[in-house]
Amino acid sequence: MYLESEGYLCETANDYQKASEKVNMYQYDCVVVDITLPKGNGLQIIKELKEKKSEAGIIIVSAKNSLDDKLKGLELGSDDYLTKPFHLSELNARIKAIIRRKNFEGANELSLNEITIDLASRTVFIKKNQLTLTTKEYELLLFFISNKNKVITKNAIAEHLWGDDMDQSDSFDFIYTHIKNLRKKLIEKGCQDYIKTIYGIGYNFSTQEQS
Repeated sequence: MYLESEGYLCETANDYQKASEKVNMYQYDCVVVDITLPKGNGLQIIKELKEKKSEAGIIIVSAKNSLDDKLKGLELGSDDYLTKPFHLSELNARIKAIIRRKNFEGANELSLNEITIDLASRTVFIKKNQLTLTTKEYELLLFFISNKNKVITKNAIAEHLWGDDMDQSDSFDFIYTHIKNLRKKLIEKGCQDYIKTIYGIGYNFSTQEQS
């Protein structure tokens, strides 16, 4: 609930089996793994993420203040380690740092031609004029920029914005609506139209033709 209030799309798994299913079905920006999972070990989840070459950031959480656990997790490829108890604000700060490091080379501010995004305040500017976006539009813009000049499928966009809830939808009309609204707002503020439709596949946030 706390992380959702901070603007994240969150999914949970209460045991090893559910966690394994999720990390093998979906792509995540960050995975927070408790070492002592029911029906299994959180370290195995980290192994599975690495075996599938996941780009997700990984934070280990454990009640054990054990150097061995920490070293095992870091050796397997986790990015950070938190010992219980901890403040939720600290977990939030660690998650933000990992996502910035992995997606935006650790920057607090992201700039792309006339677009500037303050990642800490989640504020977007076009040529220094603030742009008002909904939460989904903001997440969509970040997703496009972090995958600029790549073809992104409609499935990938739906999964990124809605997670498990995408399985309940029988059409992509909601994606079209969000992209249409985002494109309109960007252009109205004087931004170039970077969002290109790749018919039958998805979209491409293309900057290759720009100077």
